[in-house]
Amino acid sequence: MQMRKAVRARVHKFDATGETSAGPDSLAGEEPLEMQLDGEQYAVTMRTPGNDVELISGYLLSEAVVTAMDDIEEINFSAGIAPDGTRNYNVARVRLRPGVWNPESAPARNVYTSSSCGICGTAAADAVTKTSAFPLIPASCHLEDDEEYEFPQLISAARIGQLPDRLRQTQTIFDKTGGAHAAALFAVGDDPDAEPELLIGREDVGRHNAVDKVIGWAMANHEKGLPLRSTVLQVSARASFELVQKCAMAGIPMMSAVSAPSAMAVDYGRDVGVTVIGFNRGGRFNAYSYPERVA
Repeated sequence: MQMRKAVRARVHKFDATGETSAGPDSLAGEEPLEMQLDGEQYAVTMRTPGNDVELISGYLLSEAVVTAMDDIEEINFSAGIAPDGTRNYNVARVRLRPGVWNPESAPARNVYTSSSCGICGTAAADAVTKTSAFPLIPASCHLEDDEEYEFPQLISAARIGQLPDRLRQTQTIFDKTGGAHAAALFAVGDDPDAEPELLIGREDVGRHNAVDKVIGWAMANHEKGLPLRSTVLQVSARASFELVQKCAMAGIPMMSAVSAPSAMAVDYGRDVGVTVIGFNRGGRFNAYSYPERVA
C-alpha cells in the first residue's frame, strides 16, 4: 500500500446553473496510525501519512508519557502488513527507555482518536489536563493573579501579524487539496522587532497532529532541545484547549491562531502561562492571556 499525503480522485463538479463536468481533484491523505507502547496497544489516530516519527514523539510528549527524545529507544513500523502482504506503515511499535512509563499508573484510555480531536482518547475527565515538565510560570506564583509574575517581551505585534502569511507559505498539501491544517514553529531572539526564524512547518488533516509533528521535530532537531522557551507556534486553525496544552507540555510560551479561541483554551492558557492569540488576520489579532509578552 502506498502511503500518500495527497491522493488524486475523479469528481463530478456542479454549479448553480445545473451545469456539470467531470475531472480530477486532489484530496488530503488520511490513514489510521496505531501506536503500540512497550507491547501494549496505546492509541489509534487518524493522520495524513508522513513525518510519523515526529507525530508519535510529539504525541507522547503531549500525553506526558515522555519528556525528551532520549526517552524513546525505538519506533518500529515493521509490524504493519496490508492484506496483500505489503508493508503499510500504519502500525508503530514504540519501545521506551526502562522506567520512563508505568502503564499500571497511567490513566485509562479509549484507543481511537479522530483527526478532529486531540483528546478524544482520554477516558476520564480528570485525565484531560496534563502536568508539564517545563512549567511556564514559576511555582511560587499565584496563578489567578497576572501581576504576580512579569513576563518578558517576546515578539513585537508587527511580527506576530506576519506569522499567518509565513505559515501559509509552508502549506503545500493545502495548496493541492484545500483540506489540511498546518502549524509552524518560529524562533525569536533578544530583539522583539527582529524577524523570527521559521524552524519547521508541518501539515495534517488533524490540527493536533500538525502540532505534534512540529513538536516531535523540535524534540529531535532543535539545537537547545526542550523546553521551547524562545519560540512562537502559529496554527491555521482555531485555538483549542488541546493545542494550548501541547504548547504548555513543550514549554512554548505563545500560540497564535488565525481563528477564535475557545473559553477553555483561554482559561487554561492563563493557568499555565501560555499567551493565547486569536483572530490573527490582516495584521490584527486579539491577545487573550498574558499580552505583556507582545512588544
